[in-house]
Amino acid sequence: MDKHYNHENFEHEARKLWEKEKIYYFEEKSQKEIFSIDTPPPTVSGTLHTGHIFSYTHTDIIARYKRMKNFNVFYPMGFDDNGLPTERFVEKKHKIKAHMLKRSEFIKLCLKESQQAEIDFENLWKTLALSVDWRNTYSTISDKVRKISQYSFIELFKKDFIYRKQEPALYCTTCQTSVSQAELDSTQIKTTFNDIEFESEDGEKLIISTTRPELLPACVAIFYHPNDKRYKNLENKNAIVPIFNQKVKIISDEKVDPEKGTGLVMCCTFGDQTDIYWYKKYKLPFIQVVGLNGKWTDASGPLKNLRVHEARKKIIELLLENKKLKSEKKIEHAVNVHERCKQEIEFLILPQWFVKILQHKQKFLDVAEKIEWIPQFMKTRYIDWVQNLGWDWCISRQRFYGIPFPVWHCMDCKKIILADNKDLPIDPQEQEYPDKKCPQCSSSNIKPDTDIMDTWATSSLSPQINANWPQNFKSVTIPMSIRPQAHDIIRTWAFYTIVKSTYHLEKIPWKQIVISGHVLHGKEKISKSKGKKGIPTPQDLLKNYSADAIRYWAAQGRLGTDTAYSENQIRTGQRLITKLWNAFRFCKDNIIEYKKDKLDLENFDNLNKWLLHNFSKTIKEYTQYFENYNYTQALEVVEKFFWHNFCDNYLELIKDQIFNPDNYDLQTKQQTQFTIYQIGLGILKLFGPIMPHITETLYQKMYKEKENHISLHITLINEKLYNYNFEKNAQFIDKFIEIVTICRKLKTEKKLSLKTELELLTICSPNQKFLDDIKKEEKLLLGISKSKKIIYIKEKKEKQELFEKDGKLEMIIGV
Repeated sequence: MDKHYNHENFEHEARKLWEKEKIYYFEEKSQKEIFSIDTPPPTVSGTLHTGHIFSYTHTDIIARYKRMKNFNVFYPMGFDDNGLPTERFVEKKHKIKAHMLKRSEFIKLCLKESQQAEIDFENLWKTLALSVDWRNTYSTISDKVRKISQYSFIELFKKDFIYRKQEPALYCTTCQTSVSQAELDSTQIKTTFNDIEFESEDGEKLIISTTRPELLPACVAIFYHPNDKRYKNLENKNAIVPIFNQKVKIISDEKVDPEKGTGLVMCCTFGDQTDIYWYKKYKLPFIQVVGLNGKWTDASGPLKNLRVHEARKKIIELLLENKKLKSEKKIEHAVNVHERCKQEIEFLILPQWFVKILQHKQKFLDVAEKIEWIPQFMKTRYIDWVQNLGWDWCISRQRFYGIPFPVWHCMDCKKIILADNKDLPIDPQEQEYPDKKCPQCSSSNIKPDTDIMDTWATSSLSPQINANWPQNFKSVTIPMSIRPQAHDIIRTWAFYTIVKSTYHLEKIPWKQIVISGHVLHGKEKISKSKGKKGIPTPQDLLKNYSADAIRYWAAQGRLGTDTAYSENQIRTGQRLITKLWNAFRFCKDNIIEYKKDKLDLENFDNLNKWLLHNFSKTIKEYTQYFENYNYTQALEVVEKFFWHNFCDNYLELIKDQIFNPDNYDLQTKQQTQFTIYQIGLGILKLFGPIMPHITETLYQKMYKEKENHISLHITLINEKLYNYNFEKNAQFIDKFIEIVTICRKLKTEKKLSLKTELELLTICSPNQKFLDDIKKEEKLLLGISKSKKIIYIKEKKEKQELFEKDGKLEMIIGV
């Protein structure tokens, strides 16, 4: 073995072995129990960040563990490449805007960039040792997935779970597309609370407070609370809107908060959801002042062609000129912004496709109870989200790159014409309706639907994609075993997948959902800090550290808990790798010389029984933690055993035997070789899911020939093979180690080398049996303490002492 572990060479060799031997292939015809993973498909938007390493390593740790527990692991990878992030990535890279090109040309460019990005992603994942079966990879823009997604739409439409309607919808004027409620973030902004003077039709001055005076041209009514005595006299009257002079109704409604502002509220189409509620309830007129491009429309008069902040500035100026602005107060309040561009959301009326969810909220709450949430408290986030939903799921987007709706529209009778399933996937903008004429009115005035599907409408089908639904379900079936994902997409990916699985299959999509946290840089997600100073890319990390050290850091992240980025943890992982290499290098001869002879374990000495006993406890604890996907504590357990029991104590205690083998009989050597071999192999297995390269390398160099498994990662973690119970022997060695520890401490305090010889070591104890047992281990104690002679005295002595007598060192230890 080389003196030092060269991670670049050995990691490369390990990956070559895994690929050549197809170690991670899912076996279609295997009789083993299947463990299937609904892997999160990363968004194809340029590059991966350090947070991706964190969460995807967690999934891989689980996959590797389950494989070593004798499961047939189905571990695919997907790429989410049909959404807005890919469009933005392509626009930024090529310095273009989608609308500058023909739709087909822009899509072609997106496909090209997506394919290259996916290759880069795959190479990075392989370098980090993700044990994915790359044969089972899907892309959300592929023909197969487009077909499944369009089939889903058609089936839900036929089941009356989908409708199309001219409806006020959340709209991002920056990205120029509608968005769903789940795509909103809330942020605090600084603005002004403006007191504006209206007049009733009989001249009474009315003060209304608003943060959005630029919506005055869209004011269609004024509201007050029915119990607000200040405004009872306004019942059934009208008001005049300043600057724009339209006459609007004054109406009482319980949704008004009489404590807010002046207690009078203007309703504009549309400032918020309450405006939409009043618009529908009172059948108010619709005035569209915000255009799809974010500019104010002709209906806004002097604000025409201005964008929101320009329009706000302009109307303030006009109100001041006309003495209608009575006061301004600076405030900070929460607004909804699009999570992608961070710009404020508007509400516009558009023809949109919706999936019905509001009327089935209780069903989705009931389904959540059938799924095991890990950690359990994460289910509360899901419940809160579902209970507070205020909109059906809008699945249409006004973009270029994505999956088109398989629909044409008859412009005469308004019939919605669905594509035939046999023709899927289809793009109605590229392909005419095959039958030419409307099946309802025979008109040939047929136009294609021009919207594309929200990317979540496709990603929510990931279990069905993995199962090759609807034609032929593979041996992978629904519900899948687990869904690993981050907590921020519970409201999107988790919820929408539950919706689709419930509507299509009346099944839960997975048995368990395992929720990871984020990596933080300061107080924000590391994904938000991408590109900032001090935040290394995955490629930067891999230049400086081994993949196993990076994986070690990722394993410190507890499920459901955000974790700070820590390069110190990566360095700790690097030290562990070095220690593993050095420890096994030290044990190499004993492992290679070990012969699998049958030995009577009852005749083993106390020290070997102690190590076997403690490893049995370790593997049981490790397995208990891992069964609950608590890999962080599982790692702590095996680390503690390796550093403390195996290295600090066992290897130190047998050093004399390693360096002076001629002083020991054959039976002692055989017992030591057995213990080192078996426990060493066990240690590699337990570290294996987390640090696969170093463990594979050590296995190949020392164990492969005797174990007859081509790779460590297809051996089994089986706690029944380590079912050793030597409690009394273990307790005795614990006391023995206490003596050794005191001996080392006394030498260290005197600034002496641990190899410093003692002329005499005196052991004092009131327990004669303990002294007799210690005497049986005298050769071991002589070797580790470097003593020429040991005497045993039955006497209680508290004092531990190292002193010089006649120019020679002596030590007294009381236990």
